[in-house]
Amino acid sequence: MSERKVLNKYYPPDFDPSKIPKLKLPKDRQYVVRLMAPFNMRCKTCGEYIYKGKKFNARKETVQNEAYLGLPIFRFYIKCTRCLAEITFKTDPENTDYTMEHGATRNFQAEKLLEEEEKRVQKEREDEELNNPMKVLENRTKDSKLEMEVLENLQELKDLNQRQAHVDFEAMLRQHRLSEEERQKQEQEEDERETAALVEEARKRRLLEDSDSEEDAPAPAPPRLALRPKPTAILDEAPKAKKKAESWERSVGTLGSRPQLSGLVVVKKADPGRSTQQGQVSPTTQGPARSGKAADSAAWTPGASSLSQLGAYSDSEDSSGSN
Repeated sequence: MSERKVLNKYYPPDFDPSKIPKLKLPKDRQYVVRLMAPFNMRCKTCGEYIYKGKKFNARKETVQNEAYLGLPIFRFYIKCTRCLAEITFKTDPENTDYTMEHGATRNFQAEKLLEEEEKRVQKEREDEELNNPMKVLENRTKDSKLEMEVLENLQELKDLNQRQAHVDFEAMLRQHRLSEEERQKQEQEEDERETAALVEEARKRRLLEDSDSEEDAPAPAPPRLALRPKPTAILDEAPKAKKKAESWERSVGTLGSRPQLSGLVVVKKADPGRSTQQGQVSPTTQGPARSGKAADSAAWTPGASSLSQLGAYSDSEDSSGSN
């Protein structure tokens, strides 16, 4: 039993390859291939756009009776992705491109049209120079003039590059930065001047309004100058204060003198004989005694102030007046 994956096959000694029948295929046979759209196109049936690079399962065949320098030309059949209409295009080995044949129109072929136009102009020029010698001279003159202009432009570019080769870009950037800072500083100064002018104008307007209001209002009295006190004025003030104190003592009495306030209240002496009979005393007789003791304590308290003694003095006078 032979191997499954072998590269060499066994040929018997009596093998004759000429006896093998050849497979005869038609020349216009079609193959199914997988390809991508070579250019942007638009379907003529439904107007669907098919962009470049979209993949199709196409049928490929060889075009009969067409060749370029012995190279065969192939035709491809694809279907629209929307309406399934058949679109055909074929190869163009002369221009290394593809040509639209049927079912769609090609988009964005401006470059190809430009190249075709240049070729057409070049061909017409060659035909014209072939029959007109003066035209040849004119064309040569134009070409030489154009060439001189191109050389001059090229020389200018070289000179410009040489000048730029010695330019210090860091210094240029530094100079630009400084000029930018100066411009910002100048703008800031202008803003400050405008602000100061506006403030000054507002102040002048306010002063004018104040002056108008002062003219309408009555003129205020001139301020009086404060008189400076004389050094001997304190001697004149001392008798006045003494007179005020004397008038107060005459009306009320002295607050700090204890003998005068204590003399106004008479302390009632307790009877030792009656102390034994304190339990038999009626409540009516006991009340005045308690009130007298309260008056005595109110009249003289060791820790009381002068103002409290004055209140006690007024209470004693009221009680004596009622009696």
